[in-house]
Amino acid sequence: MSSLRTGALLLSPLLFVLLAAFLVPLLLLVPTSFQEYRPGHGIVPDAWTMVNYVRIFTDDFYLEVVLRTIGLGVVVTLSCLLLGYPVAYLVVRGNPRWRLPLTLLVIFPLMLNLVVRSFGWIVLLTNRGVVNNLLIDLGLIGQPLKLMFNMTGLLIGLTHIYLPFMVLMLVAALQNVPRDVEAAAATLGSSRLHVFRAVTLPLTAPGIIAGSILVFVLTISALVTPRMLGGPTYQVMATLIYDEYMQLLDWPSGSALSFALAVSTILIIWISSRMTKRWAGLA
Repeated sequence: MSSLRTGALLLSPLLFVLLAAFLVPLLLLVPTSFQEYRPGHGIVPDAWTMVNYVRIFTDDFYLEVVLRTIGLGVVVTLSCLLLGYPVAYLVVRGNPRWRLPLTLLVIFPLMLNLVVRSFGWIVLLTNRGVVNNLLIDLGLIGQPLKLMFNMTGLLIGLTHIYLPFMVLMLVAALQNVPRDVEAAAATLGSSRLHVFRAVTLPLTAPGIIAGSILVFVLTISALVTPRMLGGPTYQVMATLIYDEYMQLLDWPSGSALSFALAVSTILIIWISSRMTKRWAGLA
């Protein structure tokens, strides 16, 4: 009992912070999300409705934003995984001389402010930015490519921002793969490609799942970069929630969207945790 009490005391500050900073504000959204908002009048007192939640899945505009957000999360996650796995593999299994420079190259973007990184991509991707000017000067294109205020700009910017998180998760997973298991497979005549496909990749699956879920959750809840690279018209859920609160003053709709996004995120984290534990048990 003393060990349980000690553990509870050690966890109590963290639990208090989680309750005060996350759970309580989330629960406060629930009553507001069931209220009715009338343009020009505000929130109608004592008028309870489910229309704010029904609208998310029935209104074409809201449904398009939800599907766009999910699609963006999937594409950014796949991009980070495809780009991050080779980098993580080189950090762990590559030449030791390149290990420190590669690690610093991965970590360095995290030291810059998110707004600064987003502004950097605006300079690169705008119609008369560095990328378009270079392509025009080389004669590869005649007109500037539309690289902002669409899926392309968001994909590039968010992949760059969340790639370090994926790489760090994969580095930890690769470091936990026993070298003697790979050596045993190689001794039995397996090629390097077969060793990677049959041994290394399955043993790093928990890290792949954890990194993918982390990047996906961060992407679907991102606000600053989608606002800067997507503009006011190309909306995702986070920017739509911001507009509902700050511009339209429709707090019930914003609360319903916020609660739906938070519940979806918690559900994704719970499912991924179960999948990771089951995979670890099978391994």
